[in-house]
Amino acid sequence: MPQKNKLSLSVQYPDPRLKDIVTRPQLRRWVQAALLAPAELTLRFVDADEGRSLNRDYRGKDYATNVLTFAYSADQDDDFGGGEAEDDGVTRADIIFCTDVLQREAVEQRKSVEEHTAHLVVHGVLHAQGYDHEDDEEAAEMENLEIEILGALGWPNPYADR
Repeated sequence: MPQKNKLSLSVQYPDPRLKDIVTRPQLRRWVQAALLAPAELTLRFVDADEGRSLNRDYRGKDYATNVLTFAYSADQDDDFGGGEAEDDGVTRADIIFCTDVLQREAVEQRKSVEEHTAHLVVHGVLHAQGYDHEDDEEAAEMENLEIEILGALGWPNPYADR
């Protein structure tokens, strides 16, 4: 069995709608499965107003999106101005999930909220570790990792219906 990377995880539910559906132990398991190095992460579930505000203020896009990753590790080249970070190999990030978008997408994709959240957690954690999907090659690498990680967790390929 592969050794787990050290994880410091904070989970915040300012929008409490998913608190009893997507539990801290589930989130920890999903995050741990996607970790390639030690990490200090905060997962925050917000409503559409906060999600839209963050996306507008930090990405210049005036709508709520499903997941935003703010990576603060020294080796990250992010757009969010993480400032000075220690270069100690620890991934540090805040990962924001918009409950309204997450729930709507789960219905549209005919998935359970848990299944879609697991995918977005893995996606966000990979972003925190430097993975991206800006071009086709990066997208293919990231998607293949997501498929592999989610499969190991017992979830189906999230891209199968495309």
